[in-house]
Amino acid sequence: QVQLVESGGGSVQTGGSLSLSCVASGRPSSTYAMGWFRQAPGKTRELVAVISGYDQATYYDESVRGRFTISKDNVKNTLYLQMNSLKSEDTAVYYCAADSFNGLLIGPNYEYWGQGTQVTVSS
Repeated sequence: QVQLVESGGGSVQTGGSLSLSCVASGRPSSTYAMGWFRQAPGKTRELVAVISGYDQATYYDESVRGRFTISKDNVKNTLYLQMNSLKSEDTAVYYCAADSFNGLLIGPNYEYWGQGTQVTVSS
């Protein structure tokens, strides 16, 4: 069993930056595929960025490509999401996810999920 705890959410103005963290515990996660997803009010959960457990390959949704950066520290068992040039449409609850699949898992079928952290972007 893997537990995921997100932190770093908050409120920021348009154009600002935030950094999210997700600490994994319970089982070694260095080879796990991990990712960030988000869900805005009234919308379905969507993929933001994912990272491979094997070679740290990454994939970004087109809406955040060039603005967000996903990274993983295998020693600290921590996943990060650096968010720059934030827009109002980035407002959502952001979720960390992990899966024992060690490749690049592009899709919603992750085994473990965090509780989420709110990100609010206002003008």
